[in-house]
Amino acid sequence: MNNYELMVIFTPVLSEEDFKAAQKKYTAFVKENGGKVVHENPWGLKSLAYPIQKKTTGLYWVLEYSTPSDFNEKLQIQILRDETILRFMITKLDKYAVEYNNRKRSGVPSNNEKVEA
Repeated sequence: MNNYELMVIFTPVLSEEDFKAAQKKYTAFVKENGGKVVHENPWGLKSLAYPIQKKTTGLYWVLEYSTPSDFNEKLQIQILRDETILRFMITKLDKYAVEYNNRKRSGVPSNNEKVEA
């Protein structure tokens, strides 16, 4: 089982219900294929650095999961079929990234953050 992070930018015209339904769809897809969802984080509506399909904003969503390595091909096919997704990126996380994400979620300050005196 490898650890991955999926970042998706959905089209901004989705309603709140459609946005949540899309999140549930992909988390269920991970679980159905023998994976485990570690953490999900809907960022919400953010402005884009450059227009994509004439849109200047997008609904961001980040999913951290662990699955067998052959799963990402299936996931990519599902994402490419979905017309509500503007962009996506799958990143393989090494042990240091997983550890950093766990510390960040638990609120433990990392070594490179500034401490106010």
